[in-house]
Amino acid sequence: MTTGYVHSTESGSFVDGPGVRFVIFLAGCPLRCQYCHNPDTWRLSAGTETDSAALLERIAHTAGFLRASHGGVTVSGGEPLMQAEFAHAILRGAKELGLHTALDTSGFLESRLTQDMLGDIDLVILDIKSFDEATYREVTGGELAPTLHLANRLLELGKPMWIRFVLVPGLTDDPENIAGLARFVGTLKGVERVEVVPFHQMGRRKWEELGIEYRLSHTSPPTAEQISRVRDVFAAQGLPVAE
Repeated sequence: MTTGYVHSTESGSFVDGPGVRFVIFLAGCPLRCQYCHNPDTWRLSAGTETDSAALLERIAHTAGFLRASHGGVTVSGGEPLMQAEFAHAILRGAKELGLHTALDTSGFLESRLTQDMLGDIDLVILDIKSFDEATYREVTGGELAPTLHLANRLLELGKPMWIRFVLVPGLTDDPENIAGLARFVGTLKGVERVEVVPFHQMGRRKWEELGIEYRLSHTSPPTAEQISRVRDVFAAQGLPVAE
């Protein structure tokens, strides 16, 4: 048994991996993304202390349904690698239940992702927030290199990946940034899906409630035409792009 801090769970997600997913959102994140819609997950103290055995018991009750729906378990955040040992306990337990496993990560803490842990992960959902280093720092407050390093580790292992990119007008939408990211992702043979996620302000109220300045208050979501154009850039690299 390992103890960790869980922000929330969702037992019927269709967007966090294939099939129907049981998703565990762990508390804690080292990045401070400008468009984060859950800033309440940043601190470990935002979560409820939970032991892995109790959580896996909950998952076991739905395991038959998850297998029948070709789904499984996804560990997300926050940033799940903030609690790598706890995340691994959940993933290993899910594998022992015969379930497909996914890790949803920014990759920023990739040094905490051990080879042993990777052995219990069937899919990595990798959120690449920008390909331009200066833009990445502006968006997140962190460095890009660990994310790219993780992508290349996954390539070497032949580990399946989904790539997510959040399109923010005036921030991540520079054509050279998008083209560079698409070329890089095009080299990753294990990419099964690319998701271009449109920016929205759904998390703005949480920022205001926490007393944190929301710097994107005057930024509008991208238009359908802008989203389509970016998806086309990825598709031109032969990548499978989600609609």
